[in-house]
Amino acid sequence: MSNACQIIRSGKAGTAEVDMVAITPNAARVIEEAGRTCYLSFDKVSEESAKKFIRMITKSGHHSVLEHASATFRIKGGSRAFTHQIVRHRLASFSQQSQRYVEETAFRYVTPPAIAQNPEALEIYKELMSHSQEAYTKLKAIGMRKEDARYVLPNAAVSEIVVSANFREWRHLLGLRKEKAAQWEIREICSEILRQLAEEAPIVFEDMLD
Repeated sequence: MSNACQIIRSGKAGTAEVDMVAITPNAARVIEEAGRTCYLSFDKVSEESAKKFIRMITKSGHHSVLEHASATFRIKGGSRAFTHQIVRHRLASFSQQSQRYVEETAFRYVTPPAIAQNPEALEIYKELMSHSQEAYTKLKAIGMRKEDARYVLPNAAVSEIVVSANFREWRHLLGLRKEKAAQWEIREICSEILRQLAEEAPIVFEDMLD
């Protein structure tokens, strides 16, 4: 998926940019039509029936029907620490910036708020980031390939990623990752993803909003 893809919705999550680039058209109707196949209850379809039907299946736990709709997001400005967390959700699909092929001599990095607010910690942090950039540059200069030089790059390095998942998996993923117990970065990004999904498919996601 290229940067030329049409952006449906966009928003900020801290230093990260979250762009929705694809979503199932008429998602609520698709889900209802699929779900009613189980009961052959197509005679009950009306302009307002999708909302009641989806709320019913969500409450009853018949979540497999939600898999008939999906959404794709491009996330820019998140750290490798963030991407290491989100790719653990194996029922989603991922395409991530490769440190093996992308030049990282002047890599950007994410600074945790707790470190940014502590002058002593921030000085230590910036010094380490500078050393990592310097080490990467020196390794490249003496002939090391990017795939080997990347070993000195920190988890803080920014890494772009595209994530696709069906609605059932998005509900599961967001339910875990937007909670207070989740780490701040993934919580911020997932909260923004949920905001956009709730605007595009409110019947499926509005109950998850705080």
